[in-house]
Amino acid sequence: MTIEHDAFAAMVETHRRELRVHCYRMLGSFDEAEDMVQETFLRAWKGIGGFEGRSGLRAWLYRIATNACLDALDGRARRVLPADLRPPSDPGAALPARTDIPWLQPFPDRLAPDDAEPGAAAVARETIELAFLVAIQHLPPRQRAAVLLRDVLGWRPGEIASALDGSVASVNSALQRARATLREHLPERRVDWAPSTPPTADERTVLRRYMAAMESADPDALAAVLAEDVRTAMPPWPMWFRGRDAMVAALRASWSPDGLGHRFRMLPTRVNGQPAVAAYLRTGEDHRAFAISVLRIEHGLITEAIAFHETHLFAAFGLPLLLTDDVPGAAPSP
Repeated sequence: MTIEHDAFAAMVETHRRELRVHCYRMLGSFDEAEDMVQETFLRAWKGIGGFEGRSGLRAWLYRIATNACLDALDGRARRVLPADLRPPSDPGAALPARTDIPWLQPFPDRLAPDDAEPGAAAVARETIELAFLVAIQHLPPRQRAAVLLRDVLGWRPGEIASALDGSVASVNSALQRARATLREHLPERRVDWAPSTPPTADERTVLRRYMAAMESADPDALAAVLAEDVRTAMPPWPMWFRGRDAMVAALRASWSPDGLGHRFRMLPTRVNGQPAVAAYLRTGEDHRAFAISVLRIEHGLITEAIAFHETHLFAAFGLPLLLTDDVPGAAPSP
């Protein structure tokens, strides 16, 4: 098959966003997903002579991306959150950050396919919520690939077997084992995963109340928006907390003038199909990027808050690294 490089680049570029989501699901890393899309396009260009068009460009690219991810995952540990590693911590716990652990990373909603792009339906059928990413990381790489190709993209077992150079029997066996593992690790009542939806009015209200409580360092206002059994963590610090009292105590210590004396400003965003906030820490007269907190809101209360302290990701989220006094905080939720 003969094709000019510029024409090829234009063809594959239309699939960039959906392939990035697919690689992110496979790898659990936004940074590596970006690199893997580039690797996919490079492999595709090098192998364009063997593309006969029978399966379609999109399916061909997914096959290449899946196998590139499997190569990258070979022999590597799964990505985790602190709750995967240890029991809940005491509110006074202070463990050093662990940069040697492969932490799960967040994914910005703004880079997922929109309704008019290829792959939007596949992304809508299966969410990229953190709970799903945590659960799927428990699968061996080939099982992970099989369940994503079957349950997210809707491929037939024969197509998956061809993509993974296996048999239909091995694919069906992998799917059976993968689904059993997912049932063990998905949250209760979330086995039948539903597409993410735009934030409701109640969720926007909860988000605004949370942002205001964090900006004013008000423990009582914070407690009022937290579920009793809320879970919170901030990788790369390996400790995590369970319960409203533990979370409030940890933040109270952070806010205390006798402790760290932290003061924050917050901006709303959307991450992994969930409401989220970008936290900026006061440093002198400015506020600098600190963490992106992904929230789960159920029945009008926050049941989980995972703060990712990866400031290099702020640009990917369309967020500034610095807030000055003329940039308003606590903006309305998107």
